[in-house]
Amino acid sequence: MENNIIVRAATAADTHFAETITTEMAESAKARGTGIAKRSPDYIKLKMEEGKAVIALTPDNTWIGFCYIESWEHEKFVANSGLIVSPAFRKSGVATLIKRKVFELSRKKYPDAKIFGLTTGLAVMKINSELGYEPVTYSQLTTDDQFWKGCQSCVNYEILMSKNRQNCMCTAMLYDPEEVAKKKAELAQTVVTPEGNLEHHRKREFAGNFKLFERWMRFKQFVLLKGWRKKDEGDTREKKNSILSLFLFW
Repeated sequence: MENNIIVRAATAADTHFAETITTEMAESAKARGTGIAKRSPDYIKLKMEEGKAVIALTPDNTWIGFCYIESWEHEKFVANSGLIVSPAFRKSGVATLIKRKVFELSRKKYPDAKIFGLTTGLAVMKINSELGYEPVTYSQLTTDDQFWKGCQSCVNYEILMSKNRQNCMCTAMLYDPEEVAKKKAELAQTVVTPEGNLEHHRKREFAGNFKLFERWMRFKQFVLLKGWRKKDEGDTREKKNSILSLFLFW
């Protein structure tokens, strides 16, 4: 499959795909029953023209997938947003190819920026982890109001605001180049046998704990939704919030 897919930086020549991409974004969010920050075709076109997007195509120029880059706080933070794959090509590894390419493009354009993402998708979380992202609190993300304004079109926006932008249905993940550099420097100072390879161990450790992370994420969403719908603001909700805080990070 990968040999028949072209994944590259998008250009102005790809702008005719913009409406197809935004329509598929909206349809995908509707099918999942989750929120998404809506983007207009003009916005997608702009990202393509600026060279801040990645597109996946077949050799005959059929659109397959897309993702774009946004920067915040004077390029201190970068987000890879709007990942979408055509239904016919899902579960084929295309999303991973796109995420890797847009991550590579982000690192090239913004080498010192922290790259972050908000997602409810377990598949995206797995890909992010392989790239070096770590789960973080919302307080470690950008404070730029324009970024959070983009969440207004999400069905969960009221939950986000009720939590003072400190929690919501999405999981926050962050790639910090400084932290990655520190870990590499520490690794360079450590003698490790092939059987004890640190990077292999880290990936294996995450894989072993991902089921736990998945259960936590579903628990978090359950508590947030139930708490949001419940009119009683008394002891029951307070107790649930206490439990939620204990499990916030595994």
